[in-house]
Amino acid sequence: MGSETLIEVILAILLPPVGVFLRYGLGVEFWIDLVLTLVGYLPGIIYAIYVLVV
Repeated sequence: MGSETLIEVILAILLPPVGVFLRYGLGVEFWIDLVLTLVGYLPGIIYAIYVLVV
Protein backbone atom coordinates (compact mmCIF):
# COMPACT_ATOMS: atom_id res chain seq x y z
CA MET A 1 0.00 0.00 0.00
CA GLY A 2 1.55 3.27 -1.12
CA SER A 3 1.37 6.59 0.65
CA GLU A 4 -1.25 7.82 -1.81
CA THR A 5 -3.53 4.89 -1.00
CA LEU A 6 -2.96 5.41 2.72
CA ILE A 7 -4.07 9.05 2.47
CA GLU A 8 -7.14 8.01 0.45
CA VAL A 9 -8.09 5.39 3.07
CA ILE A 10 -7.71 7.91 5.91
CA LEU A 11 -9.94 10.35 4.01
CA ALA A 12 -12.38 7.50 3.32
CA ILE A 13 -12.73 6.94 7.05
CA LEU A 14 -13.22 10.64 7.83
CA LEU A 15 -15.25 11.66 4.75
CA PRO A 16 -15.97 8.60 2.59
CA PRO A 17 -17.03 10.36 -0.65
CA VAL A 18 -13.88 12.53 -0.64
CA GLY A 19 -11.57 9.52 -0.54
CA VAL A 20 -13.40 7.90 -3.46
CA PHE A 21 -13.52 11.20 -5.37
CA LEU A 22 -9.74 11.53 -5.25
CA ARG A 23 -9.33 8.20 -7.03
CA TYR A 24 -12.35 8.05 -9.37
CA GLY A 25 -13.59 11.63 -9.75
CA LEU A 26 -17.34 11.99 -10.25
CA GLY A 27 -17.72 8.42 -11.50
CA VAL A 28 -20.24 5.79 -10.53
CA GLU A 29 -18.18 4.77 -7.49
CA PHE A 30 -18.42 8.31 -6.07
CA TRP A 31 -22.21 8.50 -6.44
CA ILE A 32 -22.75 5.04 -4.92
CA ASP A 33 -20.57 6.02 -1.97
CA LEU A 34 -22.35 9.35 -1.56
CA VAL A 35 -25.76 7.65 -1.41
CA LEU A 36 -24.49 5.02 1.03
CA THR A 37 -22.97 7.72 3.23
CA LEU A 38 -26.24 9.66 3.27
CA VAL A 39 -28.19 6.51 4.15
CA GLY A 40 -25.74 5.57 6.88
CA TYR A 41 -22.23 6.71 7.63
CA LEU A 42 -20.87 3.20 8.28
CA PRO A 43 -21.98 1.70 4.92
CA GLY A 44 -20.30 4.64 3.18
CA ILE A 45 -17.03 3.96 5.01
CA ILE A 46 -17.13 0.24 4.28
CA TYR A 47 -17.82 0.78 0.58
CA ALA A 48 -15.17 3.49 0.27
CA ILE A 49 -12.48 1.32 1.84
CA TYR A 50 -13.55 -1.65 -0.28
CA VAL A 51 -13.36 0.39 -3.50
CA LEU A 52 -9.99 1.91 -2.61
CA VAL A 53 -8.23 -1.23 -1.38
CA VAL A 54 -9.61 -3.89 -3.74
